[in-house]
Order: sequence, then structure tokens, then C-alpha cells
Amino acid sequence: MSDACIFCRIVGGTIPATLVASNAYGVAFRDLFPQAPSHLLVIPRRHVASLAEATDGAELGALMLLAAEVARLEGMEDAGYRVVANTGKDGGQTVHHLHLHVLGGRTMHWPPG
Repeated sequence: MSDACIFCRIVGGTIPATLVASNAYGVAFRDLFPQAPSHLLVIPRRHVASLAEATDGAELGALMLLAAEVARLEGMEDAGYRVVANTGKDGGQTVHHLHLHVLGGRTMHWPPG
């Protein structure tokens, strides 16, 4: 973990977050600046800077399963939801700790932007 990383600090409990679910590999919490009626973040417990640097298939799979669990808990399963991993500058990544956005509660459009 990195003391400079806001998401590492959330995992470590030094920054509060509204936790929704967790598993051995990650935690899910509400986004502070939601872009949809339901907007949650799923992050790995260990510091991984981005999807481009991820190497552990079990960890990535567990994060995706956690995203699906969060969607179910939020009641988004039937209507649908979007899972996004912004990667790098051009991908819109602003926090350099891998995170999945789970968005729902409204119709999503394509292309996203």
C-alpha cells in the first residue's frame, strides 16, 4: 500500500468511505462524485496502478465478481448497469489505483464520451 494513494488509504481505513461490499481481493464503496443514480467503485486491496499493470487473473476475476455483487445489492441487476475501468491519461484515469466504476439507475448511452 501507498500512503500517498487515496484508495490505499481507504483500504487501510485512514480515509472514511461508505463501504458496500468486500471480498478477499477488494472493497466496494460509493463514489463521492456520482455520475449516475448508483455509482460505486470497486478497488483491489493491494496497490495496482491501473488495468495495464494488473497481472493477477484471480484478483481481476474477484473484482469483477464483486462488481456484479454490488450491482445486485443496488438493485441494478434486472435493468442493467455498466462497469468501466478507465486506464491511463487518455482513458480518463485520475486516481492511479485500479478501480472499476459500477454505474446504473439510468439508461447508459453509447458512445460514452
